[in-house]
Amino acid sequence: MPSASVYDMDGQVVREEHLDPYVFGARVNTAVLHQVVTAQLTNRRQGTASTRTRAHVSGGNKKPYRQKGTGRARQGSTRAPQFRGGGNVFGPRPHDYDRRIPRKMKRIAIRSALSDKAANGRILLMDTLTFEAPRTRDMEELLNKLPLERHVLLLLPEHNANVVLSARNLHRVKLGHVASTNVVELLKYDHLLMPMATTRQLVKMFGEDADDALQMKRHPNVVRRKLARRAAAAAAAGATNTRATAAGATSTRATAAGATNTGATSPAGGEE
Repeated sequence: MPSASVYDMDGQVVREEHLDPYVFGARVNTAVLHQVVTAQLTNRRQGTASTRTRAHVSGGNKKPYRQKGTGRARQGSTRAPQFRGGGNVFGPRPHDYDRRIPRKMKRIAIRSALSDKAANGRILLMDTLTFEAPRTRDMEELLNKLPLERHVLLLLPEHNANVVLSARNLHRVKLGHVASTNVVELLKYDHLLMPMATTRQLVKMFGEDADDALQMKRHPNVVRRKLARRAAAAAAAGATNTRATAAGATSTRATAAGATNTGATSPAGGEE
């Protein structure tokens, strides 16, 4: 089961916290990660680059010189690409770079990124992350106490003005809200620092129950069969545990009975 260390404000390890295996222990799907990252970076492009072709530049209506007799190549307009001030050939034109990625793929990619962080010990948890006043030095001291190598992504469960003002001037800290979790930032920053409340919200947003709730809207029968299989597996596991417990209790009673019989048997041999 994946786990992460929980730290206090003094940078000391308080305990080891077990993480949800569905969100933080999933198989890292590199193919889906690549597609989602590529699409996310592509969608950031504005698509406003524009050049003028010979159809957009002005002038050039008159033929520069006669067709024959000059010994030069025939030309029909000075706005042709080979002339100074002419149009551009195959230049960029405004268009949309939007690439749609299915919601299921996005969720798989986020779970893969979180699982990769957890497997490599790159997730640091905090019981509480609060400051009495906004002060950059306090945040810098806290980061120096934690085992952070380089850049860190700090995910907050809700807006905390003191934390935001204390960390916004540090170049190695990227502040983010749990609702804006995305794959590019999870992969870009070396460590993931978050309070326990953020972990619970991530499980609530990307956990197994959340996936079932989303799938129930379009494929209810699939979800019902999935829940039935889980219930059957849980019942089988419970029955196995019950049989193992009963067998252990029987073995214990047999051992106790054997010890009692051994103590009740008198040693043989003695003078009459």
